[in-house]
Amino acid sequence: MALVGLVRVSTDKQNVDRQHDALDPICIKVFEEKVSGKLALADRPGLSAAVDYLRSGDMLCVQEVDRLGRDTLTGLMTLAELFKRDIAVKVLEGVGAGEHKEMNLLLELALVLASERRRDIVKKTKDGLDAARSRGRVGGRRPVMTEALTIQAVALREKGFTLRQIQPHLRIAEGKHKGKNPSIGAISQALRERDEAMASAR
Repeated sequence: MALVGLVRVSTDKQNVDRQHDALDPICIKVFEEKVSGKLALADRPGLSAAVDYLRSGDMLCVQEVDRLGRDTLTGLMTLAELFKRDIAVKVLEGVGAGEHKEMNLLLELALVLASERRRDIVKKTKDGLDAARSRGRVGGRRPVMTEALTIQAVALREKGFTLRQIQPHLRIAEGKHKGKNPSIGAISQALRERDEAMASAR
């Protein structure tokens, strides 16, 4: 049985050292990704690579269960896919700590709590930005997904491209990331906001 690690953070600016410190000494190989945990398995390069590498009877190791999925549904779907392939999961810390070969109440509870924690963080961040705007200050980073890039992403999605397939076709035109591809998380967020705006306009 091989123990393989997965390190995930949502953005390039987040530090991965703590997760590597926990996983590197005990895993034969550690995969890393910097994407949203709300994305499907097919759009997560690190998780997809780990799943391709793992074989029946192997075990995927994460520091905390929300590395598998930040919202409850995505986490449950990821775990279901792993268990279907006869891949066990080892969680080192948190509510779901332990080794798991099938879905259980502890894992479900850990995912629900992770999702609630994220919702609380998002709400506090939004409240803070709203308060800053009411005082005439505008916070937050300038989005890398411009209207032009979003339109291009929409067109590619309509042709059946996945987020991972869309990413290489997009190039940031200005700023310190000029010439680079937007992150999958940024593309996903821009498409989601576009869909919500279109739905509201109907």
